[in-house]
Amino acid sequence: MSKFTLIKNGRIIDPANDIDEIADIAISRGKITGIGTDIDQDFDADHVIDAEGQWILPGIVDLSAYLREPGQENKTRIAFETYSAVSAGITRICCMPETNSPIDSGATVKLIKSKAKQAGFARVSVIGSLTQGLKGEQLSHMGSLKYVGCVGLSQGHQPIQNLATLRKAMEYAATYELPLFLHPIEHSLMMNGGMHEGALSTRLGIHPIPVATETVGMAQILILIKQTNCPVHFCRLSSADSIEMLTKAKQDGLPVTADVAAHQLFLTEMDVADYNPLCHTIPPLRSERDRDALRGAVSAGVIDAICSDHQPHEIDAKLAPFEETDPGISAFETLLPLVMRLVEEKVLTLSQAISYITHNPAELAGIKAGTLSAGQPADLSIFDPEYFWQLDPTDMISEGKNSPFTGWGFNGKTTQTFVKGKTVFSL
Repeated sequence: MSKFTLIKNGRIIDPANDIDEIADIAISRGKITGIGTDIDQDFDADHVIDAEGQWILPGIVDLSAYLREPGQENKTRIAFETYSAVSAGITRICCMPETNSPIDSGATVKLIKSKAKQAGFARVSVIGSLTQGLKGEQLSHMGSLKYVGCVGLSQGHQPIQNLATLRKAMEYAATYELPLFLHPIEHSLMMNGGMHEGALSTRLGIHPIPVATETVGMAQILILIKQTNCPVHFCRLSSADSIEMLTKAKQDGLPVTADVAAHQLFLTEMDVADYNPLCHTIPPLRSERDRDALRGAVSAGVIDAICSDHQPHEIDAKLAPFEETDPGISAFETLLPLVMRLVEEKVLTLSQAISYITHNPAELAGIKAGTLSAGQPADLSIFDPEYFWQLDPTDMISEGKNSPFTGWGFNGKTTQTFVKGKTVFSL
């Protein structure tokens, strides 16, 4: 590992510090020591990289990923997925709890962090379980989870027994200053559904998931926020109606933020028309109106971050009738390309796009990351904006090949990624 690295002639884009210029960046002993004219004249690099024609970006911070380990090693392992992440410029992952990997004890948190550190690729921050075993009954030991470094708490996609339990959870979480990452879901309205409720679900004969599943769940949480003043981050919003509620809540001064999964900004219910199991997601892909509203909310800054919602599956998990398949997309490797496509389609400015996947999510999770500030760990990537490629599942690094973007062409690709100044990926 080089102790002193100089990356020359790259276009440095760091919205957090309002930087967009062609300059050099110096890395010393794993940290950024200077950019452009701030580099010490006596800096003596033992490794020089010429990034002419390429961009130097802060490491991407992904607010949501399901790493499956421990508990679901049949799907994948942390080492595989963290390498998949850095291949796409993602240097920090927020690991979400799930039924078979509930992350409700300090031992589990330590195990996840240990395996990520041993792999030596992307860093992993952990979002712990709000309730023990995600069963929605007894609250988790929040103090212990904070002590071992959890950045927040979530119930994942699982229901909470009743609203009294949720209120108590919000009161305790506020005491421990642990943000809640909540999926707005009213489970009694899910009706074992598989796709967005509408004319298409009726024609296909697939049990529907109405928009009210999300909005009713969101309304309940918002009312409790007013009572407890507990900060809540809404995970994976999917509908125009939810955006209206979020906008109103922010105008009223409630401590709320929200994110959207990148695939929700491109795919709609129409992509399910041939019963494509790769388009089975929770929340479901909704109407074009909903997709356009989500794009508008991102453009206007109503939504605060874009995440991958990475959910890798083994092949068999998608080989069944649509509603019987496991929902979710393997999404690390398409997060940055999809966000860059939003720039191409003039939905976002380049600065907005980079903000939504770097320092914005870092701030939401209370993590010092997502910037190229001097003195900060050198977590960054080099991105070639002219590199054209097509997604082929056989080329994906993730063990999960379940992506609906097969065959899509993308402009731009990560060519090199650094974590703590160490090269962890090179194309």
